[in-house]
Amino acid sequence: MTTLLIADDHPLFREALRGAISRALPDARLREAHNVDALYAMVESEPDADLLMLDLNMPGVHGFSALVHLRALHPQLPVVVVSAREEPSVMRRALDHGALGFIPKSADSDTIGEAIGLVLEGERWAPAAAAAAPAMDRDEQAVAQRLRELTPQQFRVLQMLGEGRLNKQIAYELGVSEATIKAHMTAILRK
Repeated sequence: MTTLLIADDHPLFREALRGAISRALPDARLREAHNVDALYAMVESEPDADLLMLDLNMPGVHGFSALVHLRALHPQLPVVVVSAREEPSVMRRALDHGALGFIPKSADSDTIGEAIGLVLEGERWAPAAAAAAPAMDRDEQAVAQRLRELTPQQFRVLQMLGEGRLNKQIAYELGVSEATIKAHMTAILRK
């Protein structure tokens, strides 16, 4: 049985995506997440999932951070970005960061089904405009490589720091000491 993971914060779009998937793959088992914490928990609980459909704009996600992090932790999990951001440069960057596909949210259900089918067969799928866009620059590649080197806990600390939280707030939320957070910060800055 094919297992597909859907990560999107909009319930109405998740419902539409479920419908498109059920028409293309009627026997597929679907799991859903509405924010980044639920996404990471879902991916951990489904190590043999066949495909992740990932929205770029969910609570707790900053740009391509979740995609980069998931590609580092779960390189075997194919990821298709499904986004309302339909600029060719965004599509290309998603593919350069390791997504096997990019489906615009404006796509019809037949296109969604075709894209999913191709990715499940090991192919890549994106609108033609993505191929014409320039590749991501070297600075972004270097930052992405550094993000891949972070442990899951270091990545989570960095995300919380990016949200403006103080070390003591991060420590409280993660249930660890402030000294542990400072040690994570030191390791993050080294990497």
